[in-house]
Amino acid sequence: MSSFDVTILTSGHDVADARLHREVAALVAAGMSVEVLGLGRVQDGPPGATVRTWPRGGGIRRAGLAARMAATAGGRVLMSLDPDSALAAHSAVLASGRELVVDVHEDYEALLSDRPWTASLGGLAGRASRELVRASQRIAARAALTVVADDHVPPLRARRRIILPNEPDLGMLPEPSPPGPVPRALYVGDVRTSRGLFAMLVALRQAPSWRLDVVGPVAPADQEGLEEFLAADPDVASRVTFHGRKPPTASWELARGAWVGLLLLHDTPAFREALPSKVGEYLACGLPVVTTDLPRQAALVRGVSGRGAAGVVVGVGDDVSDTPAGGGVAGGGVRDARGTGAGDGATIAASIRGVSADAATDGPTDRGGIGAVDAEGGEPARGVPGRGDERVGTAVAAQLEAWARDPDSLHRMRRIAVAASVRGRAHDDPYAHFARAVADLLTGPDPDSPDVSDAGDAHEAGTAPEAGTGLRARLGGLGARLSRRRPTGEA
Repeated sequence: MSSFDVTILTSGHDVADARLHREVAALVAAGMSVEVLGLGRVQDGPPGATVRTWPRGGGIRRAGLAARMAATAGGRVLMSLDPDSALAAHSAVLASGRELVVDVHEDYEALLSDRPWTASLGGLAGRASRELVRASQRIAARAALTVVADDHVPPLRARRRIILPNEPDLGMLPEPSPPGPVPRALYVGDVRTSRGLFAMLVALRQAPSWRLDVVGPVAPADQEGLEEFLAADPDVASRVTFHGRKPPTASWELARGAWVGLLLLHDTPAFREALPSKVGEYLACGLPVVTTDLPRQAALVRGVSGRGAAGVVVGVGDDVSDTPAGGGVAGGGVRDARGTGAGDGATIAASIRGVSADAATDGPTDRGGIGAVDAEGGEPARGVPGRGDERVGTAVAAQLEAWARDPDSLHRMRRIAVAASVRGRAHDDPYAHFARAVADLLTGPDPDSPDVSDAGDAHEAGTAPEAGTGLRARLGGLGARLSRRRPTGEA
């Protein structure tokens, strides 16, 4: 007999995962009992849920863990968060007649291009992983409910598909606060080379007025290189704090007093069309954003409908030959909302001249010019930022130092940042729509409730499951949550 309404299982995500916390908060607010089976520390799990955790494993061990999780899951609905657990949960629901929800966080097949381990065993690891991802996509398409983080994330067609964007939950964020006395940048998220780890360190090395807080787990492949970089530069090591993984609420407490949020993603297939949740979270905390020039995040930071810029955009590290329209600078140069240079012009011009000279130097680099490569072995050199990271970091440092000399030019953007966030506009809560869709699997659809297809591109097929008992009476607060509008705030 099932002892929970919903079990969320993941053999790949830590229970501190921010999206997991937002989903559980919505389900609990809608009156559902939730069990979470995942990795990490129980105390980092989402409030309101029963949490069980296991140590992190890899390869076959991870698949085996997913199978054990699915076998012990006590929910009437099983919800998976990664390809391994999708396969395991699928087998469990076939054997038990329960319902399956598959939440697809990212385009996992595109993400594999950003993982160096896929080249191991002569590429066999990558081929096996792609087959696993494709199998999980087929299962996701046949699930009772398919939840995707963005409209471009596969599967594009499913029995019932809703888009649940990674939008901020204001209940997990602090109110915008005044900047502290010392210039300080913040990064929250996965910490690895392709997400700007070494670009941030280069920027800090060249911006001696600044400190940096980094919240999130460092990728194992980058740990040794990070240690070597910090050992070689004690000054940078003294001004950067790596906090490791924290639950969302604790992570964002570090936004209090910060001056700016950093988002220096490389231009990879997985990131090119993405809109990371941290963009909206930085803005909702009142932090202007420094971002690389990837389309969606850059558009949000540049501003729309006459609203000013909520930060600055720098060129991606391999952009050295094209000069953007409107007079912007290439090779990692800073661009504001109009595509023109921003900040202290003389400082930035000097930095770009140095960057351009470096860009003209021939030498081996990896794909897209990101990451230094050893000339003899062809392997990335540990602790040595690639030319792309050097270019991006140099441009970011020039802007940071310009702001340190003229803080008002930065702090004027704080009000714009809040206005550009969910605090600044009427906003339906997509997580409440998600909770309604899950509730429908337990009770049958409520004809008086808003249509869950409002949450995104839904494809419907088949018949609704038979109504359960007991849950309907506990859903009284969901209608109010669905109709709630985000409050307006100011920095």
